[in-house]
Amino acid sequence: MKKIVIIDGGPRKNMNTAQLLQQFADGAKSADSDIEVKTIRLYDLDYKGCMSCMACKLKGKASNICRFKDALTPVLEDIAVADGIVLGSPIYFGEVTGQMRAFLERLSFPWLSYNDYSLTAPKRMPVLLVETMNGTPDRNNSNGYGTMEWCIATALGEPQRIVAYNTCQVAKYDRYELGGFSEDAKRAWRDAHWEEDLKKAYEAGRLMAGQ
Repeated sequence: MKKIVIIDGGPRKNMNTAQLLQQFADGAKSADSDIEVKTIRLYDLDYKGCMSCMACKLKGKASNICRFKDALTPVLEDIAVADGIVLGSPIYFGEVTGQMRAFLERLSFPWLSYNDYSLTAPKRMPVLLVETMNGTPDRNNSNGYGTMEWCIATALGEPQRIVAYNTCQVAKYDRYELGGFSEDAKRAWRDAHWEEDLKKAYEAGRLMAGQ
């Protein structure tokens, strides 16, 4: 049975990132009813970034799966045998969330060989990167997945990407100190683009399920 793992690096269970990832899952299942689509919410797990224990580099015991044991261990083991992976995160201060960055350290450091500096994952697979942000296409400071994207592309394969711009942060703007944003402009952008963003995520799910 084909398996796709979705990693949700956002803190809110029902907002923009989560909605896009759910659409991806729905699209994948629509293409193949037998496919297993597993969603992991990083904010629900108790884990840390790379501990620099170097257990993955021990002579005779080197591993391209992190050997540090915590709540992330079964997730990394699932990804090692998956047939596709989706990484989703809101963009905070131009970067993915701290939880996503810590996860990516644990995912990718074991791939790195300090003998020849190659990057080798347990298996190559299709990858989709999802970003949600306040910025617009012509005005944003996003570095997205940063240097980790190079690790992903090298070890797993060149990723596809969906970026949802100018997303609404809250349901009711008058309850918060958010004077730098025009709620009317936010709503207008959402009305013009959000359904298309959801459709892109759904179609990406159908595509990955068929690969």
